[in-house]
Order: sequence, then C-alpha cells, then structure tokens
Amino acid sequence: MQNNTPDQNFENTGLTLPPAPSPIGVYKPFVVDGKYLYLSGHGPVKNDKSLMRGRLGQDMTIEEGKLAAQQVALTMLSTIKTNFGSFNKIKRVIKVLGMVNSTDDFERHPNVINGCSELFAKIWGPDNGIGVRSAVGFNSLPDNIPVEIEALFELHNSPQDPFK
Repeated sequence: MQNNTPDQNFENTGLTLPPAPSPIGVYKPFVVDGKYLYLSGHGPVKNDKSLMRGRLGQDMTIEEGKLAAQQVALTMLSTIKTNFGSFNKIKRVIKVLGMVNSTDDFERHPNVINGCSELFAKIWGPDNGIGVRSAVGFNSLPDNIPVEIEALFELHNSPQDPFK
C-alpha cells in the first residue's frame, strides 16, 4: 500500500461510495480556501440515499456506531470524489471533528469516531491520513443520525505536486 495512490488505496478497501448528499439547509457542502478543503458536517448516507439512524448507548452498540462513522467517512469521500474527481488531490487530513448522538452515560465517543479515522488512514496512509481530532457527544443530532463529522484537508496545489 505504500506506493499506491489514495485512489488505489480506496479501491483496495472494496467499499463503495454512497451518492454525494445535497444540502438540505442553507450551507455549502465544502469550501476551498487556498490550499485547504473544508467539508461541512456529513451524516451516514447509505447507498439508497437513506440515512442511518440511532443513538449510541440506547439502540446502537459501539461497533454499530463505528460502522456509522465509517459510513460518514464514505459520504465525505463521495463529496470529494464528486466535486474533485480524485482522492489524489488531497495531500493530507488536517482535522476531524466527530459528533456522536449518545445518551448521557455513554463515554466511548473516540471509539466510535475511529470508524472514520481508520478509513482515512487506509486511504492516505498513517502519516497523511491521520490528523488532529475531537470526538464529542451530543444529546441529539439532525434526523436522529448516530454520527456527524466535519473535516479539514490540505490539497495538493503546487506545480511540483504529482497529484495536482
């Protein structure tokens, strides 16, 4: 995997991308500022465009939550692929903010958000696929989704970058 491109690394996972979501509210799904790509909060969109729903500590296990966080990562990747054409245009992950819909006594938020972070590490490698991160709990999230994640990426944008 060391010499593979991010696009090849994604193909090697065997996972499929859901459709890129369209904004329901008044916001942009992403903004590019210079060499940075900001992704708005994404939820776990399934291949049929429906949302995964549930609450950690109530009707979802940590493993189910981790799979939901992976699905959010796939949804974010779909936004990238749809709008930029390739994961190779991303140089590295800078920051991930993971929000978990959970009961007051649920304490394993980082374990849930690992579902996203582990997938990003598979695509961009351990050096470029893992950035700084926060994982926090909320009493509710829109449409009762279990996880919402937003992220900041650095783009390849200099003439010498091979993936421009």
